[in-house]
Amino acid sequence: MKHLVPITILAAACLGAAAPGPQVAGLWKTPVDDSVVRIAPCGRALCGRVQTSARLRAAPGQKDERNKDAALRGRPIKGLLVLRLVPTGPGKWGDGFLYSPQDGGTYKGSLELTDDGRLRVTGCIIAPACSTQTWTRQ
Repeated sequence: MKHLVPITILAAACLGAAAPGPQVAGLWKTPVDDSVVRIAPCGRALCGRVQTSARLRAAPGQKDERNKDAALRGRPIKGLLVLRLVPTGPGKWGDGFLYSPQDGGTYKGSLELTDDGRLRVTGCIIAPACSTQTWTRQ
């Protein structure tokens, strides 16, 4: 019985080191501008990058013109990092940021995988000033 404690601790450590959120990895359609975001593990976190949108299909060279930091306004929208969040519980991620190319704002963010396989995405300036969207898997 003395050997069970170290094995249990090792197993817990290994589970904690697993890739974050493989169940959310993939393409997600947002309700804004017919946008699609690719979510993938990036280290311990999940990262999301813009893949396409109605505006990008019309003008593929779109830049991050609305960014509040003038030095970043020349970045292309395609491939732009728009979320980085770490696991906070089963099917939940937070303690990171969401970036909106539509208004150039960066927000405290969270994701939650719902029972029906959708992604609840919440961005807050400061709670309770939050906005939530539901993303669907592509």
